[in-house]
Parts: sequence; C-alpha cells; structure tokens
Amino acid sequence: MEYVYTALTLNEADAEITEDNITAVLEAAGVDVEESRVKALVAALEDVDIEEAVETAAAAPAAGGAAGGASADAGGADEADGDDADEAEADDGDDADVPDDAGDDDEEADGEGLGNLFG
Repeated sequence: MEYVYTALTLNEADAEITEDNITAVLEAAGVDVEESRVKALVAALEDVDIEEAVETAAAAPAAGGAAGGASADAGGADEADGDDADEAEADDGDDADVPDDAGDDDEEADGEGLGNLFG
C-alpha cells in the first residue's frame, strides 16, 4: 500500500511519478524497496489520470453506501425475527451443546483476508 500512497503523494506534489522518485520517497520513509514492485507500479500508472481515478473512487462508495444501507435495514428486520426464534430454541434447551459464540466465526471470517489485499 505504501507504494500506492507514494504515487498519490508524488501526484499531489505535482512531481513526476518515476521509478527514481518513488524509490527516493519510499527509502526516505524507511521502506525496504522492491525494485520489481516500483517498476510494476510505474508501468501500471503510465496511462492513468490519477486525479480522475481518485475522483471516481471517492464517488463510488457514496453510491454503493446508499444501496447497502437499504439492504442492511431490510436485513435487520429479518434478523430480528430470527433472534426471536433463537430465543425460543434457547428456552427449549435443545441447543445446549451449541456454544454461545457459534455465530462469531462468520464475523471473523468476513474480514480475514483483508490484510492480504494491502501491502
């Protein structure tokens, strides 16, 4: 991720995004620079209008967030009904062998690979 941040910083400073400039910034920040990653980044950004890409990326979550919020509201109603059913089962004692945190594994699994996307 630091490579992308460096490119964004150079762009914001109106500096040319070159291998030398990226390497200099990364080394100044104390990053062990991988030359292959620097070359790949410069090649990938060669024909990219960074300003336009940033504007597009900034606008995308706003549009997606509204739709996601509506889905979450609808899902929340379903979950409330499901909670009542879970409470009823708990009262029966049928789920005594199921640990209370059985649903927590799904929450952890959802974010498990996010660290691998960056870096």
